[in-house]
Amino acid sequence: MCRIYGHFDARATRHELRSVAAAQRHGGPDAQTHLTGHGWALGNNRLAVMDLDGGDQPYTSGDDIAVVFNGEIYNHQELRASLRAKGHQFADHCDGSILPALYLEYGPSFAEHLDGMYAIAVVDLRGEPTLWLATDELAMKPLYYHWNAAARHLYFASELPALLAFRNVPVTPWEAGLDSYLTTKTPFGEQTMFEGIRVLPAASTVKVTRSQGMHITQRATSRTRSFHDTEEDAAVQVQHLLRTEVHRLTEADVPVAAITSGGLDSSFVTTLAAEKVRDLHTFNIAYTGNWPADERHFAREVAEYAGSTHHQVEIDPAHFPRMLNDVVWHLGQPNADPITLATHALFASVRDAGFKVAITGDAADELFGGYDRISRAVNAPSGSDWVTPYLDELAAIPRAHRETLYTTDYQHFLQHTTSAAQQHTAQLRAHPGDTMAALTDFEIGRRLPAYHLRRVDHLSMSASVEVRLPFCQPSIVRYARSLPTHFKVDAQRRKKVLYGAAAGHLPPSVLNRPKQPFTLPITAMLSAGQPLMAYARDILGSDQIRRRNQLDARQVAHLLDLQTRTPNDKASMAIWSLLIHELWLEQFCTSTSQARQEVTA
Repeated sequence: MCRIYGHFDARATRHELRSVAAAQRHGGPDAQTHLTGHGWALGNNRLAVMDLDGGDQPYTSGDDIAVVFNGEIYNHQELRASLRAKGHQFADHCDGSILPALYLEYGPSFAEHLDGMYAIAVVDLRGEPTLWLATDELAMKPLYYHWNAAARHLYFASELPALLAFRNVPVTPWEAGLDSYLTTKTPFGEQTMFEGIRVLPAASTVKVTRSQGMHITQRATSRTRSFHDTEEDAAVQVQHLLRTEVHRLTEADVPVAAITSGGLDSSFVTTLAAEKVRDLHTFNIAYTGNWPADERHFAREVAEYAGSTHHQVEIDPAHFPRMLNDVVWHLGQPNADPITLATHALFASVRDAGFKVAITGDAADELFGGYDRISRAVNAPSGSDWVTPYLDELAAIPRAHRETLYTTDYQHFLQHTTSAAQQHTAQLRAHPGDTMAALTDFEIGRRLPAYHLRRVDHLSMSASVEVRLPFCQPSIVRYARSLPTHFKVDAQRRKKVLYGAAAGHLPPSVLNRPKQPFTLPITAMLSAGQPLMAYARDILGSDQIRRRNQLDARQVAHLLDLQTRTPNDKASMAIWSLLIHELWLEQFCTSTSQARQEVTA
């Protein structure tokens, strides 16, 4: 696992390259290297997980091919054997060392042979210099870029703060970004909150040349067909697939831990990991004091059931205000999920305990219909509008409420743009499949990479921890997509087939408990007298809000007063979301010069 960066047909000084590397060194503290040529550079920050003494990047083949790589390739042993049979030799056993040979054999289609999570950059100097970029099927490893079409200049990096360290990358907030962010808690798709900065889509292959510019294609991903006639048979297959992937993903040259929230998904992964990992260590996070939705006792039950060494991490809500700036910085753009604070603290504790790799249960809800909003949409009366309430449940602030928070000028601006809500509505309604097919494609294709996977990647790597995601493995994703709706949800139950798969592998108290979100109890924490509420009033009461002329300061003040008098979930989420956005603006967009200074410090 690493961080990568570079530029193509562009210029960057040695100081800039050092600054870019420094901005994401937390994601690769074990080695920092780069290679430069005429008009191009490839760089890498390494987190050594496989072949600790090897793995030097950039990988090269002669003077013509150079490769940098972020992620893990789980089928590298099979690929290495087949490439050896074709005459290729390898200097070490690191998974990424196969990439130059794989590219030489298969050219631009090399990524079609990979099973893993990855973002890869290849410079090919044979003939016209060409840059190739590739991402995995779900974009588990993000790659951000700035493309200057007029000058044919490309800059890229694994994290936004690192990309901004290139002087020719603009630090300009996207004007429609506030509304897009509040519509879905972070922007979906390729557009980031910065004008002119985008993120590569999943399963993409990118070609960049001086003569033809930049071209992005998305590789076709196959979909497994389910041949199981009963829910019970499908549950057996899900259990088999998950066990196979969990066991594969626990292979590393460093110790592997498990994140155990106490819910179904992470608990099931934990018990399967314990089958393979001797003396498995598990981690759970909770908050000092007595707060709603505390799951620590469930996590401890799972740890005892699995026979793991359990670590109970606890953070004090009084420290949240000073933690928030670090969280916002590492994310690079606003994400309104309150769990970001706990995620950041949790992975710091995992690293402090000596672990570089952690396995988690992320993405099961998207695959198997675990969210109430999915069940409500699927079970909506025939012919009714399920799209509007579904999108309102995704929102940080539902549409009717967020529009009351905007200034007249910002409302006028939005009237002349196609809003994020309009785009998402059109996509969902135009889907050719049934409601579950439309929801699954939207949840996996749009929401999961933007809202979930980038958050997990950035906050785990902020502590130099690689997260592995068995539910995101192609075998499981493709099989889950193939399952009929009634295997996943009905009017009363969610994730039916996954519960069936986990039967007999979890304590009954965990298997039969009601689902609750793994999140921060912000309604209680954003109440009168709490440190977080005082901090929110201080930040959201600043004159900056008036000067930016997007949010109506009077309406924001009214929202704060309402939450103080009668705390409720909708107002607290609105306040939290606006707080995160304002902190992001302060850190990155107060002025270009200030942001540059912070990035390169």
